[in-house]
Amino acid sequence: MILGRPLSPARAVIFAVLLLALLVPVYGAPPPDSFRFAILGDRTGEAQAGVYEQVWKEVAAENPTFVLTVGDTIQGMDDGTAEAEWREIRRVWEPFRRFPLYLTPGNHDIWSLESERLFRQYAGHPAHYGFDYGQAHFTVLDNSRSDELAADELAFLEADLKAHATQPLKFVVSHRPSWLFNVALGNPNFAMHQLARRYGVQYVIAGHVHQMLHFTLDGVAYVDVPSSGGHLRSSRAYGDGWFFAHSLVEVHGKSIDFEIHELRPPHGDGRTTKLNDWGIRGLVRKDRQEAVPAR
Repeated sequence: MILGRPLSPARAVIFAVLLLALLVPVYGAPPPDSFRFAILGDRTGEAQAGVYEQVWKEVAAENPTFVLTVGDTIQGMDDGTAEAEWREIRRVWEPFRRFPLYLTPGNHDIWSLESERLFRQYAGHPAHYGFDYGQAHFTVLDNSRSDELAADELAFLEADLKAHATQPLKFVVSHRPSWLFNVALGNPNFAMHQLARRYGVQYVIAGHVHQMLHFTLDGVAYVDVPSSGGHLRSSRAYGDGWFFAHSLVEVHGKSIDFEIHELRPPHGDGRTTKLNDWGIRGLVRKDRQEAVPAR
């Protein structure tokens, strides 16, 4: 009954549908400062058959807001075959196009001017760039052709962080862990770290090594994520960080929950760990080495 007038059954149904449509955005949607995203490790070098495809299926089941890679998407290194490789990998992505995809350039993706042109074409963005999602800012750097961060990359990093200084959460992503030796030795006196400290970066993320590594320096978390398809460079020892996986990052306000999801069978045992389960010498929580049943 509305304003004292009884509703017909048909109008009652319409009224209920309209009311539900109004209430769902208020009560059913997550708060705007809550989202999740997935991080994919290297697909190459020497992509292992079926691993990357399984990673995407498991990521899709978690319904992330977007997917971020750390580079090495194609095997590359040959201008003559690179475009065919990009077309091939695009077919792998096709079933998952509902998830925005942000690529980081790896040394297997960019090695020449032509390969950089192809990366820009198929990635849909420059080799280095930044983007916002909610309260978080992401800076993606290009160190595809050098183990070190070139002066122009550091200048871009500083300009990008400065322009987004008010964002409370900041992630910096590159393919090569140019920071690795300094951070492992506990040396804070290098340019990238000084910028991270100055602008409040919480996470610096890379790939390239194909191994799960986690360090903390002056409150900044440095993470090298495990492989999502590239060959494992060591005998498969889970506790030492050698396994196939993707990472899932949950953001709630200023809180970040970072998990590493090992692939389920046949390419893994399906173990899930928290970032803080890992340290400079591998897995800290040894109980996390126990396999979980396959779904």
